[in-house]
Amino acid sequence: MHFISTFKKYTQESKPVNPRIFVGAAAGVLAVILVVFTLTGTSVVSDVEGGFFSPSTQQQVLPLEMELFDISILEVTEKQATLEIKFKVSNPNFKSVMLQHIKYSVYHNDARIAVGGLGTTPEGFLTSPNYFIILNERPTIIGEKFTIMNTGNTPELWETLTKNELNWRVSGEAFFNLSSITSGQENILKFDFSKND
Repeated sequence: MHFISTFKKYTQESKPVNPRIFVGAAAGVLAVILVVFTLTGTSVVSDVEGGFFSPSTQQQVLPLEMELFDISILEVTEKQATLEIKFKVSNPNFKSVMLQHIKYSVYHNDARIAVGGLGTTPEGFLTSPNYFIILNERPTIIGEKFTIMNTGNTPELWETLTKNELNWRVSGEAFFNLSSITSGQENILKFDFSKND
């Protein structure tokens, strides 16, 4: 009797594995890690204190250090006066800080003569932010020129500007936070500088 086999002999051939599978798996693992860190509020490196795996809720942003670097009268005509103001901003934090906006008022003998602002606070997705990144390694000088118009109602002020004898005082607020989108909240630093300091 002769036995006929109905089973075919299968020879195993090695087929190459598609490399896209490995790339997809790596991307999936990275996405899971990113979601875990975002939802738990843990950052790999602390933005402020320099530690590893520290919770974002416990981070304290140290306030920026601000000085009035310069206020000077550049030009005085019969119609207007051009002045320049500069602030020196230092960052005592471990990482960079985003200085969003500085609002200031300039006074002469306690009478406000000018109001200004540096930078902008973003309000929605359509506006482009204009902010300053303050590094922890060195101070940053931020300033602008501004104009005071002569209304004719303050001849004493105009004479003082012409003689460069302005008894100035500058006060205002600086708005800042960590340079990370996901951590930190807005912080406010109030300042007040005067010629007599």
